[in-house]
Amino acid sequence: MKKIAVIDYGMSNLHSVIKAFQKVVDKNYKLYISNSSQDLDDASIIILPGQGAAQSCMEKIKTNYPDLKKYILNKPFMGICLGFQILFDQSSEDGGVECLSIIDGNVEDFRPNIKREMKVPHMGWNTVSQQKECSLWNNISDDTFFYFVHSYYGQAKIKKNECSVSSYEINFTSSVIKDNIFACQFHPEKSSTDGLQLISNFISWADSQ
Repeated sequence: MKKIAVIDYGMSNLHSVIKAFQKVVDKNYKLYISNSSQDLDDASIIILPGQGAAQSCMEKIKTNYPDLKKYILNKPFMGICLGFQILFDQSSEDGGVECLSIIDGNVEDFRPNIKREMKVPHMGWNTVSQQKECSLWNNISDDTFFYFVHSYYGQAKIKKNECSVSSYEINFTSSVIKDNIFACQFHPEKSSTDGLQLISNFISWADSQ
């Protein structure tokens, strides 16, 4: 039986993520909540959801998951929202926060870079423009709408890592792919049928890694 670890570090709504994965996995998978690095040893797949501030996130990870980067680099991994942002080199939140430096690029604040009438956080449904042909997009049309909630946005420096882009007056990286890693700014667990399809595609993709 394959085990899917959903990391709990006190900054995410685990219920909606677990519920979404439960809808697409079969009896050959076991979902469980991880509270420390030791809980990841037996995981076949790792999921890192999250919401809130990058600095608090990194502090909690350093305390409870000091070797998380090692696990991310060596097991199929999916990051969601804040779990996507902390893969970059740094975030501009709180005057600058050093992140995991797995994806080349930074996370920037929308507010200095868009018109004042644009609401922040960027919240609601937005299109996702696919930048790569890969199995993660199987049965998902290009420019499909997914659900977003975020005030900061990632910009990948290396285009081959950019799996999709979206636009909120400015274009930004909305998902990345690198080796065994896939992560997205949007919330597939809140994105209805297409979100569940993406999760199902990710499980199949992870099994092929």
